[in-house]
Amino acid sequence: MASHAQTPATRPESNRSAWSALASHYHSASKLHLRQLFADDPKRGQRMAIEAAGFYLDYSKNRVTDETLKLLVQLAEESGLRARIDAMFRGEKINITEKRAVLHVALRAPKGASLLVDGKNVVPEVHAVLDKMADFSERVRSGAWKGHTGKRIRNVVNIGIGGSDLGPVMAYEALKHYSQRDMAFRFVSNIDGTDFAEAVRDLDPAETLCIVSSKTFTTLETMTNAHTAREWSLAGLSDDERSVAKHFVAVSTNAAAVAKFGIDTANMFEFWDWVGGRYSMDSAIGLSTMVAIGAESFRAMLDGFHQMDEHFRTAPFESNLPVIMGLLSVWYNDFFGAQTVAVLPYEQYLKRFPAYLQQLTMESNGKHITLGGERVAHDTGPIYWGEPGTNGQHSFYQLIHQGTRLIPCDFIAFAKPLNPLGRHHDMLLANVFAQTEALAFGKTPEQVKAEGTPDWLVPHRVFEGNRPSNTILAEQLTPETLGKLVALYEHAVFTQGVVWNIDSFDQWGVELGKVLAQRIIPELENNHEPVLNHDTSTNNLIRQYRKLKEAQ
Repeated sequence: MASHAQTPATRPESNRSAWSALASHYHSASKLHLRQLFADDPKRGQRMAIEAAGFYLDYSKNRVTDETLKLLVQLAEESGLRARIDAMFRGEKINITEKRAVLHVALRAPKGASLLVDGKNVVPEVHAVLDKMADFSERVRSGAWKGHTGKRIRNVVNIGIGGSDLGPVMAYEALKHYSQRDMAFRFVSNIDGTDFAEAVRDLDPAETLCIVSSKTFTTLETMTNAHTAREWSLAGLSDDERSVAKHFVAVSTNAAAVAKFGIDTANMFEFWDWVGGRYSMDSAIGLSTMVAIGAESFRAMLDGFHQMDEHFRTAPFESNLPVIMGLLSVWYNDFFGAQTVAVLPYEQYLKRFPAYLQQLTMESNGKHITLGGERVAHDTGPIYWGEPGTNGQHSFYQLIHQGTRLIPCDFIAFAKPLNPLGRHHDMLLANVFAQTEALAFGKTPEQVKAEGTPDWLVPHRVFEGNRPSNTILAEQLTPETLGKLVALYEHAVFTQGVVWNIDSFDQWGVELGKVLAQRIIPELENNHEPVLNHDTSTNNLIRQYRKLKEAQ
């Protein structure tokens, strides 16, 4: 078990000379413009790029110099990043508040590898579950698995929330090109009844399989939706309780609750407490993904994850994709005061990728207490957001280009389209390169005037530039590439968390509201006026809701 002693990984910021050096360096570096940096270094665009694990990362359009990068790498070293990486891959319990290992990398380790938790190699267990998933997925995809009435399964409804939803729905949308198109896949997460109602409104229960994903099989939103799905399914199958076992399977560890629900525990797929929800899309939580794309493509995705894991584990920091991306985020967040990061995939299939990243990044690093139990000395956890290009160009890019806030951007693009249509892809990629160029270099007043713009209009048409961006370029969006992309951000988040000296793998912040909701539910449902002991605002809102509800 990892020691909780004050190691280099848990030293306060004041003890890290690189942090102080970066603070001093910022005063000069912040005054530099990308126009000048490129003018002074004709090879900057080639030098400040990394090609590794099938990705090309151009980070030259960031407000950094060689000195900045040297100090950022020194900061990573002084923060104990190498030791923390090694501790994670050794299966040490680096999630200190829950006393758990953090071993999502084991989910994509090849057969024959060894990753230990409490002295036990967990890789054989991982592959046993993968093999079970593959067998089940093939039966559903081939039509061998029949519903209660003998009909083939044509619809899959994934019921989960948080990591049990965001990962599967993102992966399904991202890899839809590779999915079995004679099947429909729907995803239900919100406790709002509309989510379930719309998901199943055109489905036949006799042809529908529900995958219920909840580790404990007690998650409020998931189990509420699961029981509603059970009622819907039974209503369409003559209320025959035996039908549940043919139309529901579980991703869980609570065999007793699964059996009580009516699911055959032979169709329960297990995962482990060393897998955090937001890191679980490549575990049994990805069962719906495997049904959609098949076991071979799912394993290709796992291989992509593993390739990025190995790059992160072994590459020197100065040429390490996740490390550089994580350190650049720290640079903007803590020294420039940038509060957000825009993730802009120029690939329609990645339309849910920014939403997926929101949980991965903000649930991981939205923390205000250090590993040592003290309040952090600096901001953590920037807000991640974004939409696919080119749509965003016609909405929020205005603010990125000419607004008052500094918003670092990650552009993600692919050289080969999955759906080639005439000039579409060249036009799409032209926009990627044009946007990063415009953000970096802008347009000066002199350039605007030279275009014949009236003097009064010139200020409105000036682009200050100096807006930083990364460009991530890969050959094509494949299952393997998606695995690499997700792992890239997983490890960038880990890098940030180590520098900020926080636990990136717990999520206590989600608990309080859920606990209070359990107290309020009976107060909303009570037939008699309840005694309310909340604050005056909450009390009044409850009374207003009850009044409106009764007026229906």
